[in-house]
Amino acid sequence: MNNQHLHTAEDGITRCWWCSDDPDYINYHDQEWGRPVADDFLLFEKICLEGFQSGLSWLTILRKRENFRKAFAGFDFNKIAEFDENHVELLLQNSGIIRHRGKIEATINNAHRALEAVEEFGSLASYIWGWEPESPEPHLGKDICSYPIPAITKTSQLLSEDLKTRGWKFFGPTTAYAFMQAMGLVNDHIEGCAIRKSVVELGSEFLNPSQHFYGNA
Repeated sequence: MNNQHLHTAEDGITRCWWCSDDPDYINYHDQEWGRPVADDFLLFEKICLEGFQSGLSWLTILRKRENFRKAFAGFDFNKIAEFDENHVELLLQNSGIIRHRGKIEATINNAHRALEAVEEFGSLASYIWGWEPESPEPHLGKDICSYPIPAITKTSQLLSEDLKTRGWKFFGPTTAYAFMQAMGLVNDHIEGCAIRKSVVELGSEFLNPSQHFYGNA
């Protein structure tokens, strides 16, 4: 892998290029990104925050994440599903989050959809991890020679389409793949990144899904 896709920070540790020397990105990269997540509320949080990120940088969202957690009841979709128009109006006045009516309403809508997933699959995690690819997938976007990590894959397209069919909002195929990267469904730490090995060792066998939905779409 070309060195342009890696970055050695001031601490002497070589990481994926995108976190550079920013301490918030470094902490997120080292402690969270790519590590398998089975907690329903954390999975739901990431789905929602990926939606809020649309048109913005992830760093902007990351720095507001605690504000989002307070505003959206810790992303407990059981509680968010009870939000009404009064909650929407209060959230639109909250300067600590992204005040976008469509994204706020989508989060409330998606809380209802998460409850439906729990009823159907037993947990949101069971549904999500049914989309774990069995092997690395090719990039479906453009400029694949200059960018080492996919932005869209067949699975991310199918996951996005399935969620759309189920009524979820603000979750396109690019967002779906970013979500898969972050939650550990794929390990996209670049070869040579100091964190890659520990993420590989964590793996995803802890869930051992009995069915992979992407093959049935």
